Amino acid sequence: MTEASDPIRQFYTMHLPAGRLEGNILSADCPFCLQKGLDAPGKIIVYLNKDGFFHGYFRCLNRCVPGGFPLWFTRLAGIDPVLAPGFDPDREPFLLAAGYPVQNINTEIKNYQDRMTPEILARFAQAGVSAAALSEMRIGFNGRYLVYPYVQADGNCYAARCVFPGKAADFFWHGDERLFPERFQLFNVQDIERCENGSLFLCEGEDNLLTLKQLGFPGVAVPDCQALEAVDPDRFAFIDTLFIAMVNTAESETSARGLAARIGYKVRLFNWPGGLSRNYSLWQLARDKDRGFRSVVSTMISASRAFSPFASPKREEIRFFDNLARETGDEYGALCSGFARLDTALEGIHGINVIGGAPKVGKSSFMIQIASEMARKGIPVLYYDFENGRQRIYQRTLSRLSRLSTQRIRMKDWSAPERQRYEQACRDFKKMLFSFRVINDRKLTPEIMRRHIDFIRHETRSAYTVVVIDSLHKLPFKDLSERRSGIDAWLRQFESIRDELQVSFLVISELTRGLEGSYKETPHLGVFKGSGDIEYSADNAMVLFPDWEQMEAASSAATCSGWWPAGSTAPAWSAAIPSIIPTGGLWRRKGNRIQESEAGIQPSASSRHFLRAARAIWARIVPRCFFGVFPSRAGKSPKLILDG
Repeated sequence: MTEASDPIRQFYTMHLPAGRLEGNILSADCPFCLQKGLDAPGKIIVYLNKDGFFHGYFRCLNRCVPGGFPLWFTRLAGIDPVLAPGFDPDREPFLLAAGYPVQNINTEIKNYQDRMTPEILARFAQAGVSAAALSEMRIGFNGRYLVYPYVQADGNCYAARCVFPGKAADFFWHGDERLFPERFQLFNVQDIERCENGSLFLCEGEDNLLTLKQLGFPGVAVPDCQALEAVDPDRFAFIDTLFIAMVNTAESETSARGLAARIGYKVRLFNWPGGLSRNYSLWQLARDKDRGFRSVVSTMISASRAFSPFASPKREEIRFFDNLARETGDEYGALCSGFARLDTALEGIHGINVIGGAPKVGKSSFMIQIASEMARKGIPVLYYDFENGRQRIYQRTLSRLSRLSTQRIRMKDWSAPERQRYEQACRDFKKMLFSFRVINDRKLTPEIMRRHIDFIRHETRSAYTVVVIDSLHKLPFKDLSERRSGIDAWLRQFESIRDELQVSFLVISELTRGLEGSYKETPHLGVFKGSGDIEYSADNAMVLFPDWEQMEAASSAATCSGWWPAGSTAPAWSAAIPSIIPTGGLWRRKGNRIQESEAGIQPSASSRHFLRAARAIWARIVPRCFFGVFPSRAGKSPKLILDG
């Protein structure tokens, strides 16, 4: 919008034709001074900076009338308000529910004005407040107390606050006690109507407002911060920008933020710099800065922050580049599962990763191994377990670290190498527990989870945390009949925690049976059980899926599982099911050969046949790993185990 097309500028130049424009300020002879009985007109000035908060604000330098914006100008000049920019014929003015009393104290207020003494005037002059400004605001003195009239919207005063000079705590209310309650405690309330479609100040304390009125700014005041709780936000419905300037105390700031939250986006809060004394105020600032007070206030207006649901652009910039820098750092790069192919496919463990699979295919075993390995590297891990129990998770972890079955650990009949492995595993396990926490709380809530995350981040001094959920369908819900909506609600919470607290999730999910009642259906995003939101919430969705056709072709006795990205028609890569299962023997793959390990037990014929089939499938997949088999018994097929 160009200056020539600015409707506010056009409005004032039309009704102040003899005005003179210098920069963004229009000055002319005041059309209201003679109407108010002054001998000669003073100057009226209008601020026409369309980028400023007070664009369209006018005031008379003689203070013959209170200043305001175009709609107030039309009322004073008797102009049809339709001609004023921003006029809305359907607007209803704010009205208090209670009517005003019949009698007022206007005459008393006038008498108090006439009793102002040179000493009182000198007190105000120390903060730059002139006698003319006091007269405009109808401030009086009863011989002992300053009298601040709380004139209501109808132009009459029914109650006044009497304050001992220099002792804010020494005050009382005078007038009709029906107007003493806090909802009537808004000093200079008429300025709200005068500033329709414009900007306004809200101050704590009448004296602080007087310093702004001396500069020509419009505003209202409350006697103290407690009165803000009773302020009706609807009073400011037609104000475009509300500046709130409070006294420098934590209580005042809290009250101001409470009011700002009720009013919304139009509020801009004044912020005091650090190092100022408690209760520092605009009154003290005016005394300290003297002639520089106007410049300081202008700076505070420019620096004031909008009370917005959004972070400031500067804050967003800092946050973005800080996160970007962290993502290029070692700590972010260390968020890996330890499975090279998996980490390559996912680019590490970041975001929300949902892992599905049929019952008993090794989902928990795989997650325990990933979680404990990450914790061994010092990455804080919270394992929310609703499946196995803390003791079983610890036993599996110790068994994997020592490469001894849980049965062997209980027997303690070890060879020297086994004892050495066990003792080293115990040392690693104890060190790992500092970063690895298993939680079995059946009353878990998102708030409790956030506290757990905050604690372990503080404890480990880490910017990142990994959270494992075992499993999604056993998280606590208020009502089992609302399980689906409860799962979706948890996923929404995971998204929020991921974004706010830099948390990575590994979430185990159950699968839905296929048309034939089995789990052989090719994985896709619809196979996850009980939630339609996984496809939207998950950064990665995977299924632990047996490759039946490939394995049946290799050996009718062998079973192998691989990871398939959900929604894919062919496996992108495969990985064995990590598991800790008591084995009859362990063999290490070396090149294309399988060598017997320390166990010294010869595999059976069926086991050898199985290992030959497994070797052909896994040769290109797992560069170094341990294979184990069940000894064949009762006609059962051996199973492949990976403990990498």
